Amino acid sequence: MLETSREPVPASAEPDPAADLTADEPRGCLFALSQPPLMIFLAVIGALLLMAALHDLYVL
Repeated sequence: MLETSREPVPASAEPDPAADLTADEPRGCLFALSQPPLMIFLAVIGALLLMAALHDLYVL
């Protein structure tokens, strides 16, 4: 699982240039969309919109 704590990363014996770039990189939209509660919420909203659209098309 990803480490998501805000604690500073302990210094290693040999500095890695790639690690410096990822440590300062801010979390973006894809990190937020990977959270299960948000995906469940968006799925429920999408299902409600789909049901409303199908109701308008075939019932009304």
